[in-house]
Amino acid sequence: MKTTHFGFQRVKSEDKAARVADVFDSVAGRYDLMNDLMSFGVHRLWKRFTVEISAVRDGQRVLDLAGGTGDLVAYFASRVGESGQVVLADINDSMLAVGRERLLNRGIVANVQYAQIDAEHLPFPDNCFDCVAIAFGLRNVTHKDQALADMWRVIRPGGKALVLEFSQVTISALRPLYDLYSLKALPLMGKLVAGDAESYRYLAESIRMHPDQNTLKAMMEAAGFERCDYFNLTAGVAALHRGWKL
Repeated sequence: MKTTHFGFQRVKSEDKAARVADVFDSVAGRYDLMNDLMSFGVHRLWKRFTVEISAVRDGQRVLDLAGGTGDLVAYFASRVGESGQVVLADINDSMLAVGRERLLNRGIVANVQYAQIDAEHLPFPDNCFDCVAIAFGLRNVTHKDQALADMWRVIRPGGKALVLEFSQVTISALRPLYDLYSLKALPLMGKLVAGDAESYRYLAESIRMHPDQNTLKAMMEAAGFERCDYFNLTAGVAALHRGWKL
């Protein structure tokens, strides 16, 4: 029986997706508020940096995987213009509904499409996107190597993948404080604000189980990406990985 991690627990591999779906069904309505509280708003700077690094331009096509409530999509849509296209994709219908509503309320309509899809099995032809991004979603994917390989497949030659994810703190003196905050304070915050401590306990634990910066870089290279590098953000609390399809 194949197993994988769900936070610090071991679960059947085929069960993880459903359990992750339960988490995001629970937190979808308060997801953005909790992100602001948990990161003190810094996640918005990380996402802006991601779009800057993408260097996407007018007329290009972008796929935002695990796009959730649409933060990255809003930035990308302004970059590619009306002649371009951004696809907001998420496996979770609750998150996708929140993202669609937010973007519609902001008048971001003309160049955005929506798709409820699994990042491990992308229903797109080869070589059809200039950029594929996934922000704070890869750690929830059961088979990360498969997701990275499919990302590579749908990117055009000359295009790039961007993976923004929580990572390993690079300053050793900060690690005990970060552990205390994320493993103790976040579940309490989730209970008080979102009425769900367990979902935020999972989210904190899933960060610890995610590959560190160099391991993820090696995984991207194994999937076929070249010239891979990464940027540590806020002392490695998050990291932005970049890889090219050449």
